[in-house]
Amino acid sequence: MGQTVRHQLIEKHSIIQKYIMKLILISFLSLALGYNGWGQSNRKTIDALKNEAAQNIQTGYESYKKIALNIWNYAEVGFKEIKSSSLLQNTLKDNGFKVESGVAGMPTAFVATYGSGKPVIGILAEFDALPGLSQDSTSSRAPVANKNSGHGCGHNLFGTGSVASGIAIKKLMEEGKIKGTVKVFGCPAEEGGDGKVYMVREGLFNDVDAVLHWHPDQQNTVENTGSLAIKTAKFRFYGIAAHAASAPDKGRSALDAVEGMDYMVNMMREHIPQESRIHYIITNGGKAPNIVPDFAESFYYVRHPDKAEVDSLFQWVLRTAEGAALGTGTKMEYEVISGSHDLLINKTLALEMQANLEKVGGVTYTPGEIIFAKKLQTSFLGRIPPIDSAAFIKPLYTEKSLASTDVGDVSYTVPTVGVLTATWVPGTSAHSWQAVACSGMDIGIKGMIVAAKTMAFTAIDLFLTPSLLQKAKDEFIISKGDYQYKALLGDRKPALNYRD
Repeated sequence: MGQTVRHQLIEKHSIIQKYIMKLILISFLSLALGYNGWGQSNRKTIDALKNEAAQNIQTGYESYKKIALNIWNYAEVGFKEIKSSSLLQNTLKDNGFKVESGVAGMPTAFVATYGSGKPVIGILAEFDALPGLSQDSTSSRAPVANKNSGHGCGHNLFGTGSVASGIAIKKLMEEGKIKGTVKVFGCPAEEGGDGKVYMVREGLFNDVDAVLHWHPDQQNTVENTGSLAIKTAKFRFYGIAAHAASAPDKGRSALDAVEGMDYMVNMMREHIPQESRIHYIITNGGKAPNIVPDFAESFYYVRHPDKAEVDSLFQWVLRTAEGAALGTGTKMEYEVISGSHDLLINKTLALEMQANLEKVGGVTYTPGEIIFAKKLQTSFLGRIPPIDSAAFIKPLYTEKSLASTDVGDVSYTVPTVGVLTATWVPGTSAHSWQAVACSGMDIGIKGMIVAAKTMAFTAIDLFLTPSLLQKAKDEFIISKGDYQYKALLGDRKPALNYRD
């Protein structure tokens, strides 16, 4: 090892040691000074502001419900959320926010800002629906006529709840009770389009001190575990058309290439790390059985907890595509559609948000909602949790997560924390018709209100407790280490038509 390299390692080790010592010192000071360093009287002030924010959000229940249900009815898929985004933007404008729309090359993305100066607290809002999940708000399968998509991940609630939280903070600022800046980030196409990645790449989070987010779920818990990094791509094969019966030797089947690739990938599964997830669909397999397909396409998702491993696995999948093209006499090209990081957990923020979630409490059902929930649960597979578990708050602990989110990229840019709330009947799976049904009724709205209050409470803590924010930043620096952010989707422009 050269002297220069040794010196760099020693210097890096010294910097990390200093951050650790600083973090320990802040922890001791926080305990000695009543956690927020301001004393008991200021704790009472913060609690009073939280009560005011909660009352503001609860008072707006019906208006926020109307917004969420409108977006539920729009059910617009990624990068097509014209009406949904406009509704949220107009709501924020009507409440005094300055809104910049069409940011980072995405027509439905926006940043809404109120206030000035530091600290800057961001709140993420999503609003895209999922294709193929049309469903009415009933306890049995009932697709809505002439409608293909549905909010199977509850993003109609996500966007509305985040806006409600931002407005509650804005009102406290307007009254002079909080100083700083609150930003609501309108993030399109979370479901496979990775809108937040482009916002990160554009530098929109560079001046933000901390970011809050949430997600609909079937339980109440604070995120305290990483997600799966992901990279997605469409593989397109080009062959030669011919009559499938009278002249098959004159053709070269693009569908054969897709099926050959799929077969090789399925054989890969035995030899990849067990935490990996690879799934695909055939988006185009030809137009008629008696024509040798001259074009076929498959859409692949590759996931793993480690972003570096995702890239390695993706290269393997790419080689199967190249081999399939070679073996079938076709040509192949591919397009990376999206890619996002794993979630970098911030324990400091998670502990604070957990305390606030416990303060807010869970979701309780009316007798009519209990009847609905019991009937809905008859459609579930596997273990079914009790209905009243929607009212419980799970303790903070590390739980394995096999989902992916573009919030991961935000979390490698700024300290980030998120909460999950029971917007769905316990036992409901995300990306299901049951989740769509719950997201379009008061069961979902109640969970949304819990999330809005929890985020508002956590934002108040961050605005009024400098030591808490600094501790979160110090932890972020240690957790991130010397990693330099690089988007997994490269330098491509937003895939605005990926749902076409």
